[in-house]
Amino acid sequence: MNTNHSEVQRLQAAVQELSVLNDIAVAVSSARELNDVVELIIQKCIKHLKVEQGAVLLLDQEKPDSPFRTMVREMDSKIDVVPYHFGLQLSGWMLKNQKPLLINDFQNDQRFRLDPGEDFPVQSLLSVPLRLKGRMMGLLNVFNKQTEQGFTSEDQRLLSIIAAQSAQIIENARLYEEEQMLFHMEEELKVAYEIQMNLLPKEAPRIAGYDIVGKSIPAKEVGGDYYDFISVNGHKLAICLGDVSGKGMPAALLMANLQATLRGQTLSTSSCKDCLQRSNKLLFQSTDVQKFATLFYGILDTRKNELCYTSAGHDHPFLFSGEAEPRRLGTGGIVLGFMENVDFEEEVVPFHPGDVLVIYSDGVTEAMDANEEEFGEQKLEALVRDNLVLSSGELLEKIISAVQSFAGDTPQFDDITLVVVKRQKNNP
Repeated sequence: MNTNHSEVQRLQAAVQELSVLNDIAVAVSSARELNDVVELIIQKCIKHLKVEQGAVLLLDQEKPDSPFRTMVREMDSKIDVVPYHFGLQLSGWMLKNQKPLLINDFQNDQRFRLDPGEDFPVQSLLSVPLRLKGRMMGLLNVFNKQTEQGFTSEDQRLLSIIAAQSAQIIENARLYEEEQMLFHMEEELKVAYEIQMNLLPKEAPRIAGYDIVGKSIPAKEVGGDYYDFISVNGHKLAICLGDVSGKGMPAALLMANLQATLRGQTLSTSSCKDCLQRSNKLLFQSTDVQKFATLFYGILDTRKNELCYTSAGHDHPFLFSGEAEPRRLGTGGIVLGFMENVDFEEEVVPFHPGDVLVIYSDGVTEAMDANEEEFGEQKLEALVRDNLVLSSGELLEKIISAVQSFAGDTPQFDDITLVVVKRQKNNP
């Protein structure tokens, strides 16, 4: 008779376990968000285990000093929240031992230290690891069993089964959340890319006697390189090419700031050096000291056929004129945004028929091949010299093609930006 009674109890317990697990499975099957999944699991644990409070803590690999982050803490009574210092002790013990922990008389348990006289809200607890493929990914905790006998070995067994079933569900929800975040980030980057491309010139300037083009290829979805053509009046064109420190979205935002600043200053002063001095001050005041930009800025006078320019720490452009060695245009000052008050020098150079000016960012000359050899200024100079008869557009594409061919399968590390200005030979 006792044997039959024990068998009936065992079967009843097994049926109850299956009912609980089925209840949890049905509840979470319609949930996709991580918080929703965890909240449902905790609610079911509180209901079926008859406890006051439950919590899921997930390991956060990015914060070794505070390895667990509490996902959800649910209560069915008004007990105080479990103190933070105890949460650290509990998570530390579980990380070290990685096995279930059952305590029914917490005040007299020697494994945890409580402050004397502290009104501690936990009388009993049951904590089991959440494991996935042999890896501990978190904890499933319940507190304060609402029966006189406290937590039992059967409770521990049931919570362990729930944890085993829940671990994969929680991981799937976490991966889904990461996938959604990545998707939204990609969508935002696409929008940012479109905005950035719209900030660049829509078309090349059409100026009689001159052939002018520019192009920028970001290394990431958005970049920190910038070029612009700004009409000053009927016969003057401001030409600039800049390279903002950093990569990605922060660099792109600073690039947009730089462009707006330069456009405003270009239209308010006809002096190259004054434009950069004012722009530098404004950039310094609106950014932190770790952000800066190099810039080449020039104003092409198509009546006088001369270029007034200044440089803010930018790679020196090549000016090819006839058979002479190319001239490097380096007059100017330091990078923009590094110091508030900076003086810039400017220089005027003539533009003869057939002259070619190549302005570039360091993404051109510092492009690397598989052996970590840089494309370099010498290759760029030789390439341009051998192709001076080409139009500006053809020469620009020739340079980009050569850089990409040189790099081969090596990923593009930096933005590639070029501006080519050519005075046509039939221009008097």
